[in-house]
Amino acid sequence: MLRVRFAPSPTGFLHIGSARTFIFNWLYARRHGGQVILRIDDTDVERNTEESLASIFEGLKWLELAWDEQYRQSERLERHRQMAQVIFDKGLAYRDFSPAHGDADERPYGEGPWLFHPDMRAMSREESDRRAAAGEPFVLRFCVPRETRDKIVFTDLVYGEQCKATADIEDFALLRSNGMPTYHMASCADDVDLRITHIIRGQDHLTNTFKHVLIFEALGAPVPQFAHLPLLVAPDGSKLSKRRHGQVVSVTTYRDCGFLPQAYVNFLCLLGWSPKDNREYLTLDELIAAFSFEGVNRHNAVVNFTPENPIDPKALWLNTQHLRQMDVRDLARYVRPVLERAGLAAPSEDRFLQVLEVIRTRYQTLNDFVTRGRAYFAEDYEITPEASDKLNQPGARELLHELAARLEAAAEFTEHSVETELRNLAAERGVKAGLIINAARAILTGQTVGPSAFAVFTALGRERAIERLRRA
Repeated sequence: MLRVRFAPSPTGFLHIGSARTFIFNWLYARRHGGQVILRIDDTDVERNTEESLASIFEGLKWLELAWDEQYRQSERLERHRQMAQVIFDKGLAYRDFSPAHGDADERPYGEGPWLFHPDMRAMSREESDRRAAAGEPFVLRFCVPRETRDKIVFTDLVYGEQCKATADIEDFALLRSNGMPTYHMASCADDVDLRITHIIRGQDHLTNTFKHVLIFEALGAPVPQFAHLPLLVAPDGSKLSKRRHGQVVSVTTYRDCGFLPQAYVNFLCLLGWSPKDNREYLTLDELIAAFSFEGVNRHNAVVNFTPENPIDPKALWLNTQHLRQMDVRDLARYVRPVLERAGLAAPSEDRFLQVLEVIRTRYQTLNDFVTRGRAYFAEDYEITPEASDKLNQPGARELLHELAARLEAAAEFTEHSVETELRNLAAERGVKAGLIINAARAILTGQTVGPSAFAVFTALGRERAIERLRRA
């Protein structure tokens, strides 16, 4: 079975790039009937925090894309050491007792391109065992096969064939002098143990893959297929960074701005991927059906934002489309908690769905239902200066009072009946219907723009609409 993994490190909030990597893993697995593994890479004890871990889970759960299995690397350290020992026992790794550079992974030695102490690599097993038994600290290093192999080759599902000379790969560490596995060892050991078939991650990991191929082969395990994703960059071309760009690159920033998870997933997918048919608005089912690595670009993708506004305009447009097009019952599931957090009460279910159907076409985020839509859920709504101007037109308030009386006496209360009563009143009083329509919208919603003026009446209900007209 196809198995993918998402392996975040708990060193901060869920980064927008990490979220996209998770989504691409999820889509690929779901399209091919596979499984998604969440593996927390928490072996960096100096940088990992439980607060960061909680933040990552918070972001992932908001996306509403469930995973199938969950692990923590810190609970598997003994397994990592066992697998490193397997490599050592095969003669494919050696102990490096050098004190000066013992824990350095990438520092060059002398004039060579790799860290390599010839005397340590050439040391006999007997001498190595003797020094280790005496308690001398060492780093366990992979013995890159330069004499028997001149290059490492693998095919990336995005970038195609990749090749690197073994002469350009240092004898990298598997275990540090304190016995802790390095990133390379822990990651590959878990990939083997968890039967990962496809490794989908950021392009910045591509150079690590040559080392990882060597580890998989040394363990006698199948080498997974690799797919490296283009990076996300800021408008100035710099890599998106938690340190430099702050909350701009946090998933929860979009959540707190009132985004639907479906819309955000849609947005992230379009950063570096395309269905190749010019579609931009896609539901989750459509994304699953369309996703393939053939659609992933090789160039970095730009996330557009400004110092004043952290939200990408394309993301906002997509959120607007999802607000308008998703099933209104699904939308109600997201709007209710937003209203509750703002201290607003939603009406009964049928009325609530009616209100949402009427007002959602004008909104861009869930937060708009609290701000711009407050008049539909509370009486303490603000009347904008522009709306007050409409309300203060000569004779407008008196006409609203008369309209209230007519609506109260009318046999029906529908959009059609409200429009008929309003236009009849305007004709009888010799005024333009727009005078009454604009004044009514102002007192009913506090705004000058919105959905159909007559739909506003029925969305509010007869009793509430008449009460507001009378207090104009």
